[in-house]
This record gives sequence, C-alpha cells and structure tokens, in this order.
Amino acid sequence: MTRREGGSLGEGRPRLGRRLVHAFTSADSYGFVFLLILVSYTVAISLDQSWALSLVLAVQMATVWVTLRTSHAGRLPVAVASVLLAISAIVALLHLILPDSDHVGTAAWVVASLLYFVAPLSILRHLVSRKVVDLETVLGAIDAYLLLGMFFALVYQSLAHLQGGAFFGAGGEGTFPQDLFFSFTTLTTTGYGNLVPAANPGQTFAVAEMLIGQLFLVSAVAKVVNAWTPKRDAAQAAAEAPAEPGAGG
Repeated sequence: MTRREGGSLGEGRPRLGRRLVHAFTSADSYGFVFLLILVSYTVAISLDQSWALSLVLAVQMATVWVTLRTSHAGRLPVAVASVLLAISAIVALLHLILPDSDHVGTAAWVVASLLYFVAPLSILRHLVSRKVVDLETVLGAIDAYLLLGMFFALVYQSLAHLQGGAFFGAGGEGTFPQDLFFSFTTLTTTGYGNLVPAANPGQTFAVAEMLIGQLFLVSAVAKVVNAWTPKRDAAQAAAEAPAEPGAGG
C-alpha cells in the first residue's frame, strides 16, 4: 500500500511538470499567451528606433490573435479583431515607409489600444464560462490583468499624440516605457506620484484604471485563487470520501 502511495506521488511530479510545459508551449494555452505578453512588453521597453513601433504592432497582433484563439472568442469579437488586425497590418507597413509621420504614428497607437481592449474582454468572457478552475484559469486571469495594464498604457500614449500639451505636464509627453510604468503603478494603486496626467481625459482614464484594477483583484483573482483545487487534491478527496451504504453489495 505504501509503495503504491509513494509511486503515485512520484508520478504526480512529472505529470505536473508536463502540465506546466504544455501550458507555456501550447498555442491553445494561456501560458503561451503569457509568454507573448512578456515578449510584447520587452520589445516595447527595449527598442526606441523609429521602426520599433511596427515591430511592437506585429508582436501585439500575434498576441491578440493567439488570445482570441485560446479564449474561444465569439463571432463578433473575432470580426471586430479581424478588422483591427487588418488595419494594424496596414498601419505597421505605412510606419515602415513613413517612420516620421505623426499621423501614422498616432494611428498606430490608437489601433494598438483598441486591439488590447478586445483581448482581455475575450479572456474574461471565457473564464466566466469555464466550469473548472485550474491552472489555465489562473493563467488566463493573470493574462487579462496584464493586458489591461498594457491597454491603458497604449491609451495614455494615444492621448499624448492626440491632445495638445505634454501629457504628464512638467514630466513631458512621456515615452511608452514611462506610460507602461505609470499604467501598472496605477492599476495596482501603488501610485509613486512621479508621473501624473496633467489634464483630462488622461486623469479620468487614470481614475478608471485604478477602480478597474481594484475590482479585478477583489472579484476575479481572489475568486479564482480561492476556488482553485488541484486535480490531485480533488482525486484524493474523492478517494477518502466514505462509500455510500450498499455500494459494496
């Protein structure tokens, strides 16, 4: 009996390892989406050349496409995303041809923000419909949270191009890495105060991001973590449950 229990525990670790590898390598997994988000973030903060925006758009298009596939998006989100992806591809090509055009750059940031608005909504819709809370559900919640932070950063950069005056006032227009820093400190309500939108609508979006960040953590993530029961624990609980009367007859 002891050998069987020891063997089952020994077999459980490789199975967990295989599940983790599959979660981060399968194109139908939220783990793979997580890796794409990290790549998108790294590219956005690392490159400052004129052509970098086109590369950022390309990575974002791949991220959104995989996200919609993984979240089993409905016809309407797929139709909207398809139009946005086509526009993004055109804008990315135009930006390579006209890297110094302010209008093309503004269009690129606006389209990118719209793409990252569709992606987290699709994930959240899928998570709500899932009956099982497992590793995929947790990774999906993390992906949605990160995409929301990047969406607001893209909105701030779009506003900086659209509105008159410096977005951060004395802090200047703000680079995209600065927008990402401000967005995630706002989403988590850390609020260092070194970057502050000088006027509306930037201030209104910042307030909305704070509220969404708190509601997301309190409702979505807390619910997922509290309800998550690993499969091994569920199987063990079922095995330890007392047999129904007359079952052995």
